[in-house]
Amino acid sequence: MNGTFLLKLIAWGIALTLVALPIVGVLNGWFASDRWPVTRLDVRAEFNHVSAEQIRASVAPHLGEGFFAVNLAEVRAAVAKLPWVERAEARKRWPDAIELVVYEQQPYARWGADRLINRRGQVFSVAGIEGLQGLPELSGPDDRLDEVLQFHADCLREFSGSGLIVTAVALSPRGGWKLTLANGAAIEVGREDARDRLKRFLDAWPKLIAGRNDTLAYVDLRYANGFALRWAPSAPPTPKGMGNRESGIGKAGFAALVPLFPFPIDSPLLRLALRASSAVRFDLRSPQSDSLFPALTS
Repeated sequence: MNGTFLLKLIAWGIALTLVALPIVGVLNGWFASDRWPVTRLDVRAEFNHVSAEQIRASVAPHLGEGFFAVNLAEVRAAVAKLPWVERAEARKRWPDAIELVVYEQQPYARWGADRLINRRGQVFSVAGIEGLQGLPELSGPDDRLDEVLQFHADCLREFSGSGLIVTAVALSPRGGWKLTLANGAAIEVGREDARDRLKRFLDAWPKLIAGRNDTLAYVDLRYANGFALRWAPSAPPTPKGMGNRESGIGKAGFAALVPLFPFPIDSPLLRLALRASSAVRFDLRSPQSDSLFPALTS
């Protein structure tokens, strides 16, 4: 009785093995990969910094084991290793296609001398960033990146309508803020009450600039009862002012120390939000052919 049962059990095991083995073999690419080859690679991407050929070359080594055996996680990882790729999505489409959606890094600003910040607020490194123009220049300790991004966004909002354009924000290791304007002028904000100091300066700015053709060269907001200005050298000299600066360090050459008065600003403040740009997508399809990896055509 027990012997008969054991024989039946062995027979069932052999039968199940014979049924399962072909399935497992196909799924793992052990055999029959030529019966279900991957003959098409459909790619959607922006192609600003990453080419279709780069994507195809990174994916090709993972497609030779047949449609069923393709490991999509490995495909995504291979594409994500390419410079300028933020992430990739991959899926299979019966009977012979792999579909890819590739998201490129969208640089929002420079971070320090040799890195960039993407639209997600993440720091990344690529070669050739020297050629990128028009990006804000942000810097500071890496662990305070979010704080620098928020302060830069606040500056964009507060300076809107003032005629002054902030192109750089720097946070020193000691916590002091410094801004650089499009004309090269520097604004020393300091460590304490940075936003309040900027607001006081911008409230006074319309009165300061009224009727003047001078170019602003330097602003020091690190005073307890005012701020100091220096205009470009071509501006006629005016008497120097005096005041108590919190740091206690004097700086020669200021055109005037301006006391703080509540001058109103008539211009509305415009809130600027950081938005991820919409992807421009292209379909790259390879025609059916006997070649496993035919060249991609647009």
